[in-house]
Amino acid sequence: MCAACRLIKMVQGLLFVCLGNICRSPAAEGVFLNLIKLQGLEENYKVDSAGTGSWHVGNPADSRMRNAAKRRGIDLPSISRQITFNDLQTFDLILTMDNENLQVVKALASKHVVDDCANIRPILSYAKKTDLIEVPDPYYGGEDGFEKVLDLLEDACQGLLSEIN
Repeated sequence: MCAACRLIKMVQGLLFVCLGNICRSPAAEGVFLNLIKLQGLEENYKVDSAGTGSWHVGNPADSRMRNAAKRRGIDLPSISRQITFNDLQTFDLILTMDNENLQVVKALASKHVVDDCANIRPILSYAKKTDLIEVPDPYYGGEDGFEKVLDLLEDACQGLLSEIN
């Protein structure tokens, strides 16, 4: 890439959102970070995650999700935080895990008139290997639920990266 092209290329901001920001959205963040690292694209993206609720603010991802991700060689560095209005202006794309979170984020966006609001989409709209439209919350289920979530997110994040890269 020429020097002029590097100057023009902008960093794209992606925010993954679920309910408490301790299972699905930190997993999506970690999966996407791993994908861009493997392809040497880290400098092209700002990646974060947040929750629509505040129950777990300040906590790391759920240990069961961290363990499932670690078995796949994926690190989950996120510390839980709640989505803010500022996120709608800071990030280019906000990716929600389920319909409830999609509606909450859209409602937050509708409360404010902004010129440059993030595009808000369900993460599974990028998946190629499933017909599911929501990433199930594994919090109250067994260990296999965390594996299923990672399978879905790996598929969706690969589709996402293919589309935006």
